[in-house]
Amino acid sequence: MTMIDWNSADDMQRRAALARPDVRGAPELRARVTAIVEQVRDEGWPALERLATSIDGAPPKKVAVGPYADKARETLGCEAIEAIELARANIARFHRETLPRDTEVETMPGLTVAKRWLPLSSAGLYVPGGKAPLFSTLLMLAVPALVAGVQRLEVVTPPRADGGLDPAVAYAAQLCGVETIRTVGGAQAIAALAFGAGEIRPVDRICGPGNAWVAAAKSIVSSLPGGPGVDLPAGPSELMVIADHSADPAVVAADLLSQSEHGPDAQSIIVSNETSVIDRVLAEAGAMMDDMGGTFAPLRAIKCDTLETACQIANAYAPEHLSLATQAAGRLVDRIVNAGAIFVGNRAAETLGDYLAGSSHVLPTDGAARYTGGVTSLTFMKSISIQRVTDDAARRLAAPAAVLARLEGLEAHARAAEIRARKVDA
Repeated sequence: MTMIDWNSADDMQRRAALARPDVRGAPELRARVTAIVEQVRDEGWPALERLATSIDGAPPKKVAVGPYADKARETLGCEAIEAIELARANIARFHRETLPRDTEVETMPGLTVAKRWLPLSSAGLYVPGGKAPLFSTLLMLAVPALVAGVQRLEVVTPPRADGGLDPAVAYAAQLCGVETIRTVGGAQAIAALAFGAGEIRPVDRICGPGNAWVAAAKSIVSSLPGGPGVDLPAGPSELMVIADHSADPAVVAADLLSQSEHGPDAQSIIVSNETSVIDRVLAEAGAMMDDMGGTFAPLRAIKCDTLETACQIANAYAPEHLSLATQAAGRLVDRIVNAGAIFVGNRAAETLGDYLAGSSHVLPTDGAARYTGGVTSLTFMKSISIQRVTDDAARRLAAPAAVLARLEGLEAHARAAEIRARKVDA
């Protein structure tokens, strides 16, 4: 655990306190990922099969969801089944209610410009494997995509030792209408989604969190000619908690550890205007780690002078998750402009957001909350502008449009406007 006094720290120390690990930019890693992407792009299925066997330990398989979903009903128990169904219902309701609406504006008499929202034709969903199969990520990706109206979903996940699917992943997939899942992971899976390989057809956009290899592959494929769009930087996980004397130290400690258990690069930071609050939270966290066992990423602590300063620190860091465990949470939330998701007050929890509050838990990390939000139905849609012009408007707009075009030295543009006025007059 590291602790810094923000008020006495210089600029370099403050930057270090908010620094993130560079998990995507290492030249050696990017070079290796680039080689994987190029092999799959150029050779297709043979390269994917070869790489997956070497890296994953198994060739890619197309696995039917149905039998494993049936197994889930037998083995998970009613409580788990009902919880998964509740999560799906809440996610679907939230994303239906936040769908963008078509708009048409008459910017001047006779000239209308519309914005029409359309679903993407296809999307690739990456569901991480690792030490825990993230069925919740499948819900957080597939449900917004279905609400948006995407017709084709290609779902991939790293293979399991038994060659099948985790029952909870399979049940969540069936709830989302996903009939098959490809068991392939890593950069090779991203390349297959981007450019196609065998029966895996290329997609319009790739979404989902993953490790450094996955993150680098998403960045690389989206920059190549003909490559797909991607969602956002998603990983390693981050949680910043702003806490004051009203916070329950055990609750704050549990929240911090819920991020730290994601892996050694996870970012868990407490910011408080009171040293005693930090001390109590860290003591609770230590006791919880001893009780649970396992490994946790180290916690960080920042002591500042006021809660207003704490908000400034949060905006500078732009965390994936921000918890406001203060009496003034309702007031402070309006001061936050950079965060993927905000949890207001001592009852709101990042864990609820991870599973069933309704908004997606695929959120921007690595400071990307400065310019983007998390996955929504909008992630799986695109807008098209549509212009309509009457004869009278074409006549009146031709001259000013031509003037503007000639200001930029574009004579053909000017004449394209003027010819319309002449045609109307004729």
